[in-house]
Amino acid sequence: MSIKSQKANMKTIFSLVSQELGFIYGERESGPNGAKKQFHTKSATFLRALGNDLGLKEFKVSKNYGGIAVSGEITLMGMWDDGNGLYFQINQPLPPLSSFVYRSINHIKDFSSGSNLWMDFDLFKNGDYETILDMLLALRKPTVKEIKEDTAVTVEAETKVVNRHVA
Repeated sequence: MSIKSQKANMKTIFSLVSQELGFIYGERESGPNGAKKQFHTKSATFLRALGNDLGLKEFKVSKNYGGIAVSGEITLMGMWDDGNGLYFQINQPLPPLSSFVYRSINHIKDFSSGSNLWMDFDLFKNGDYETILDMLLALRKPTVKEIKEDTAVTVEAETKVVNRHVA
């Protein structure tokens, strides 16, 4: 999915979260064909594309519609490598909260590992997809191979600097 599509999805999700999703006015307005269903569908689409854009090797998106008094939640759980993953949940929290929760996880069924971090709704309002990618990628731990490559590049650069001073 394109970044432009993701930004449009973010703005739709923000618009939906900004209205009352938990109170059912009737099946037509907020029920199976209404705002709550649209919230779940758009959020799941957004999270699946986000999982791909983050380079997660394995991920799942789950939806819990909850009851009539709540919006329910849509959750992305994915892994970059063993012991290196992400949990991100979109829901409509009770006021005065205005943020989504995310954290690091150690395996695909891990609901309690990392400390909760909070992403402000305004990122969705403004369609700031790049910032969201940066925030979530900051949870990714580098692999041993990446650390070795980074160390090799650093040592090589330092050797060149030392050689210039010696010459």
